[in-house]
Amino acid sequence: MKHGFIYTGSDPAVAVDLAALAEENGWDGFFVWEGIWATDPWSTLAAAAVRTDRIRLGTMLTPVPRRRPRELAGQTMTVDRLSGGRVILSAGLGVPDSEPRFWIFEDDPGRRVRAELLDESLDLLQLLWRGEPFEYSGEHYHADRSDQMLPPAIIQEPRIPIWVVGAWPRPLSMRRVARFDGWIPNYAPIGSGVSGPEEQQRTYTPEIAAQAIAWLMAERQRLGVADRRFDIVQEGTTTGDGSAADAAVVRTWADAGATWWLESNWQVADDEVEQYARRRVSAGPPRAD
Repeated sequence: MKHGFIYTGSDPAVAVDLAALAEENGWDGFFVWEGIWATDPWSTLAAAAVRTDRIRLGTMLTPVPRRRPRELAGQTMTVDRLSGGRVILSAGLGVPDSEPRFWIFEDDPGRRVRAELLDESLDLLQLLWRGEPFEYSGEHYHADRSDQMLPPAIIQEPRIPIWVVGAWPRPLSMRRVARFDGWIPNYAPIGSGVSGPEEQQRTYTPEIAAQAIAWLMAERQRLGVADRRFDIVQEGTTTGDGSAADAAVVRTWADAGATWWLESNWQVADDEVEQYARRRVSAGPPRAD
């Protein structure tokens, strides 16, 4: 089990300090959130990349359908090279339809269109990351071939790891996840909508996770990619006191098949988040063993 920390604040200087502090205290990953109108996460991660040597860096998460693929490719390529190949891209459809405050600059094209944009964007990113001539034609995006001004390729092979949000047990959503490098769970039983973090914590259990992971492993076997690394992400909150209770929480999810524990607390007030984050990061990750 690897351990990451999600900084839920907005101050980029604090985030960079926390990334270095996380590396010093044994964390394996450091993540920042990507908003619609917020501090730019990729500039923040670029600064964190030159302050750290080992820790993985990424977003949690990027609303890919709302981004231009070529711009996102350039940002992720930059952080990948600055970090020596330590970046992770976490990709989702964007905020739920029920959150109108996130649509103050544009209209929501709808979940189906966002899903199409996500699929095409992920295809394009993999082509753009190679730094080679290519052409692409999709429903929403196209690219003409060019042999000029090509950027250097990314460091990681075969691509920057892509963790994708998948709604279990929705087959189309989960099949998308199986093609990539990790699953960010969203529990959405048939007939229900996409729920918020509090509802997720109440209804999504390690037993449900184990069922979903078994389905994903079978699907990856069918796709012929079962031999490639694939991560299962679990987000949650522990006390950081080194207690047996914290260890038991993480162990339960590890036993279900999770490979990353992402420590987060989205309920901390804005004026308290820096102090909380420094204290929690300094305490180190919750070890299951």
